[in-house]
Amino acid sequence: MSTPTPTTALARRWKFQLDLSEDQDGSDWVTVPGVTDFKPPAPDPNIEDSSDYESGGWNGNTKTAQGWELTATINRRINDQVKVYHPTHEALRRAAWLFGSNSKAHVRWYDREGLPEAYEGSGVVKWEYSGGEHTALDQVEVTITGDGELLLIDNPGV
Repeated sequence: MSTPTPTTALARRWKFQLDLSEDQDGSDWVTVPGVTDFKPPAPDPNIEDSSDYESGGWNGNTKTAQGWELTATINRRINDQVKVYHPTHEALRRAAWLFGSNSKAHVRWYDREGLPEAYEGSGVVKWEYSGGEHTALDQVEVTITGDGELLLIDNPGV
């Protein structure tokens, strides 16, 4: 039996999905199309100094909290016949303008090739138009600032 040759993972391996169910219970996952740049988060820890006299002069550190933030650049998708945006794009845009629980999105992302990386969480949506010259595509940068735990989940694409 031969040993497989390792290969390098591609950035486009991520599938980004939004829960469009009314109560955001994870029952209606829809892929967000048009992603051109995706920056999945790693936990951003808050570390406090926990040094004491008994450490022999070595500093001690304790993680007391952590947060996360996801960013994605998206080419806007439209149906020019009926004049509507893709439902995931519209849901993200609307959430950015609202307050309270209506300002949040329930999202997940996972490796589309079936590798084990997969995550799920909810967060506050920020929507920023990219602008550009007359030849540019209509793009937006979406930022999801985590509100609560970022869950490690089983890859739903497997």
